[in-house]
Amino acid sequence: MSTQHEVQSKRRSNLSDPVEQLRRMFEIRYFEEEIVGLFSEGLVHGTTHTCQGQEALNIGLAATLNPDDFVACTYRSHGFALALGLTPEAALGEIMGRTTGCIGGVGGSMHLSAPELGLLPTFAIVGAGLPIAAGAALAFQTRGENRVAVAVFGDGAANIGAFHEALNLASVWKLPVIFICDNNLYGEYSRIETTTSVVDIAQRAASYSMPSEIIDGMILADVIASLKRAIDRARTGGGPTLIEAKTYRYAGHSRADLATYRPEGELESWLPRDPLLVRQNELIAAGVLTTQEVAAISDQERASIAKVIEYTRNAPFPSPDAIFKNIWTQ
Repeated sequence: MSTQHEVQSKRRSNLSDPVEQLRRMFEIRYFEEEIVGLFSEGLVHGTTHTCQGQEALNIGLAATLNPDDFVACTYRSHGFALALGLTPEAALGEIMGRTTGCIGGVGGSMHLSAPELGLLPTFAIVGAGLPIAAGAALAFQTRGENRVAVAVFGDGAANIGAFHEALNLASVWKLPVIFICDNNLYGEYSRIETTTSVVDIAQRAASYSMPSEIIDGMILADVIASLKRAIDRARTGGGPTLIEAKTYRYAGHSRADLATYRPEGELESWLPRDPLLVRQNELIAAGVLTTQEVAAISDQERASIAKVIEYTRNAPFPSPDAIFKNIWTQ
């Protein structure tokens, strides 16, 4: 019987396969859709932030990093955790506060953690991951390790001090770090043009003599190509890169947000660019999959997530003293 580590490592290594990439994009989509229902049932405590529409960025990042690289994510991290190899059981267990969670159910939706997969504890504080990723990159550089760190953050975080501090020091010291701005047009309830003075966040890299790219974050191939360039630059001593991925979140900021502030028709205008639709059409056109095979993969992943939900519903809650665990290294 495979251990949890072996299962997670296999999930990560399989991402070089285009069919597996699509399968895992379906997994993330259906996982997030079910989270919405579980929250409505009162089975997800606090709040939760889902990433429907942003799966290409999740899978593209995991497909290009090495297992010993580090990623610092935001509270909208379920998709990245699954892409990096965390099992749906471990992710959902954590989100629902059960002992089967990746840290025993004490972190919840906004604090997933799997250092063995390169996922640093995720942050609820906007922009907190940028200096942490820069610090990890400094450690790699100091120790002479050929590893890179990645900070994933939203467009709203590009307006706080930590963004500028992290980019400045990363550029001065040529740190092996990649800053990915997941620009989904909204910082919580505020549209980007009402809070940000530049059209493209990537423009700000010029202030720090840093290379930058603007990519379509809904297209998996574009995400992978851009990240490969940035990772190669970081590993060969070329320093940091700022990547702005233009995406769109289909759901509101959190489960308390019905997204009524969005202009009429805006969501519908983005649906033809759905990353799952784009990727499956590419694979069908290339003769890699048939329409029937895509439908079968979709059905399999939906059924698989349903089993994970049933398993987690029956999983135990942690005991009160569990809050004192995972504090000190063993």
